[in-house]
This record gives sequence, C-alpha cells and structure tokens, in this order.
Amino acid sequence: MPPLDRLLSFAVVSFVLIVIPGPSVLFVVGRALAHGRRTALATVIGNALGVYVVAGCVAFGVGTVVQDSAIVFNAVRLAGAAYLIWLGVKAIRARHSMADALEQRTPPRSDRRTVWEGFVVGVANPKVFILFAAVLPQFIDRSAGHVPLQMLVLSLVSVVIALLSDTAWGLAASGVRSWFARSPRRLRLVGGAGGVAMIGLGVSVAVTGRSD
Repeated sequence: MPPLDRLLSFAVVSFVLIVIPGPSVLFVVGRALAHGRRTALATVIGNALGVYVVAGCVAFGVGTVVQDSAIVFNAVRLAGAAYLIWLGVKAIRARHSMADALEQRTPPRSDRRTVWEGFVVGVANPKVFILFAAVLPQFIDRSAGHVPLQMLVLSLVSVVIALLSDTAWGLAASGVRSWFARSPRRLRLVGGAGGVAMIGLGVSVAVTGRSD
C-alpha cells in the first residue's frame, strides 16, 4: 500500500486533471445527448474499465513501452481517433432515427456494445497514459516495495474519481437531452451535433502528439 500522504496527494492531482473535460468526458456527453442516460452510464462503466486496464499495463511495464516507442504510441492514438471518427459518422447518419428510438419503436442499444465502445475510448485516451505513465510514478514509494501494487491502488483512486465525475457529466447531459426530445427537429440537431462532436474529438486525438 502507498503511504497515505502520497495517496491523498495523487488524489488531488488526479482530481485536477480529471475535472478538466477531456476525451472521456466529451465522449460520455456525446453518448448522453445521442442516446440518453442508460447509454451514458454504460459508457462511463466501459470507460472506467478501459482506464484501469491502462493502469494495469503501466503498473506491469507495458506503459513504458508505449511511452518509449513513438510508433506504438502513435498507433494506439490513431486507432482510437479513427474509432471516434467512425462512431461520429454513424451518429450523424442515424440522427433521423433518434425520435423512433426514444419512442422505443427501434431496438435499444446493446449495453454490452456500449460498454465496449466506452472501454475502447478509455484505453485509447492519451490523457490516461499521461496520468498513469508520467504523473503517477512520482507518487510511488519505491523503498516500500510492491511497486506494481502501489500503482494499482493509486490508479484505482483515480478511476473512482473519474467514474464519479463522468457520471455527473452524463446525467447532466441526459437531463438536457429530455428538453430536445420534445421535438423531432431538435433530436435531429442533437444527433448531428453529437456526431460532429465525436468527429472533432477524434481529429483532436489524432493531432495530439507526444510532448517529446
């Protein structure tokens, strides 16, 4: 277990980084506006799982490979960006069916699929790699040993903070969506805007380079 003072310090740093909207928040908001509260919450769960997988990889050394290899880093980043852009295009194309979905005339989205989409975004989020591979190691007490376990515990604190923050964003966005749901035209606008937001997010991830 990491010392309490370091755990609290990392929690503060994590909170500061997480509350600043990044790829995960924007994706959750886009899902909430396009599909509602249930999809938003499933996305949050998937994203949290993806983030913790990254944490585990960093704890056991895979994160070092990603950070040290520009090729691997760029491959992960560009794959995530392409996936976001693809989802954005799909959202724009499906914007006319949103009213039917709200009235349950079309099958609801699969929770498993939604969790998977959130998982992919969590794994491909450059902000996560920065937090766990560059920031987190500074709070490890290497003299205490069990470094991977310390990293996993600290990462879990960060994941819980992100889970609460993303849930709040998702609930807020789904609440706003209910106003748009009163008009098919508004729904089409929401669907198009959500798709454009995801495409923009994908482009921003694609052009985000390494600090070195």
